[in-house]
Amino acid sequence: MTHPYFSKARYPRVLAHRGLITAAGEDSGVWENSAAAFAAAHAAGVDFIETDCQVTADGDVVLFHDATLDRLLGDPRAVRDVRTRELRAVFADHGGLLTVAEALASFPDVRFNIDVKTASAVEPLGRILAEHTHRVLVTSFSDANRRATLASVLRAGASMRPATSGGSATIASLRALSALRLSPSRVLRDIDALQIPERHGALKVLTPALLRAAHRRGVEVHVWTVNEAEDMRRLVAAGVDGIVSDRSDVAVSALSPS
Repeated sequence: MTHPYFSKARYPRVLAHRGLITAAGEDSGVWENSAAAFAAAHAAGVDFIETDCQVTADGDVVLFHDATLDRLLGDPRAVRDVRTRELRAVFADHGGLLTVAEALASFPDVRFNIDVKTASAVEPLGRILAEHTHRVLVTSFSDANRRATLASVLRAGASMRPATSGGSATIASLRALSALRLSPSRVLRDIDALQIPERHGALKVLTPALLRAAHRRGVEVHVWTVNEAEDMRRLVAAGVDGIVSDRSDVAVSALSPS
């Protein structure tokens, strides 16, 4: 049965990768994973926003990709060592910081794809996501973090689990099993989507066999990060269900029915 996360949403799926930074946003210094980037994605007609979470020194689960502030600020400190109010001050001129709870409240019509970057987010996410499982997909490169988060949400009293996308081990197992034409039933149990790159170095991750194996189990396949309209259309024509893109405005246009 299809998870409610996907019900009555645009198909093929367009997932805004960390929101959307338009030309105007870039000129004004908007950052990824900010309130302004999410608002731009929503305005572009996107149903799904892909984002990431870290935990601050105050225990707040904030939408932030990296483990440190180095890439955005040249500051080597880990997010876990920074107070939330300091991070808010830093984001104030760059689109605004959001916690997971704030994002869910501020964008009630958006479906969120949340990448759990740290094990310290697992328990607080359970309480935050419990009332929103119909519009949240939990993912992580770490299958352990992903599974632990799903369990945390159910312990918090959710009536159903969030949707979920397999982590690195799940994807590697499916890639190998599909190449050998072996059943992926056990690997894909309780998996709603696979979110993968088309290639990883020299290895072609997305293959016709992987697509067939996923689709036989009712599992969607989303490819990241695709920014050219021609590539988006090519992948969808090959059977991909969704595109994760920095240019979700381009994707909405390129993949809309003519």
